[in-house]
Amino acid sequence: MKIIFLQDVKGSGKKGEVKNVADGYARNMLLPKGLAVEATPENMTKLQGQQSSAQHKIDLEIQSAKESAAKVKGKKVNITAKAGSNGKLFGSVTAANVAEALDKQFGVKLDKKKITLSTDIKNFGSYTATLKFYNGVSETVDVEVSEG
Repeated sequence: MKIIFLQDVKGSGKKGEVKNVADGYARNMLLPKGLAVEATPENMTKLQGQQSSAQHKIDLEIQSAKESAAKVKGKKVNITAKAGSNGKLFGSVTAANVAEALDKQFGVKLDKKKITLSTDIKNFGSYTATLKFYNGVSETVDVEVSEG
């Protein structure tokens, strides 16, 4: 019997996969437990619609990520910090500080977990940070730390 998996079933198939399985396995196990549905033309059309919808969503996310990357390409992020008399910062500049500065200066919202600093920022000066917007879409920006 030809079925469409609605969930991952270990050893049988993954969600959205269309496969031929034994009639008894389908009727007694997969269909009653709601793990799969029969591959009727109506269900096949529904599956194709879901797959194209998911692909469209991914395409929109990639486009949005590319637009955000273009906004910060070649730009310098300015961060002000307080320091002691020897020029050493009180604390350090973190990825969270860079994310906040990106939002304020360029209107680009990015999670701090997607920002990688080249080194720990504990003094004034210029540093680089890598921003990962989406899988395969990343950009490098300069981070300028000055006294404020």
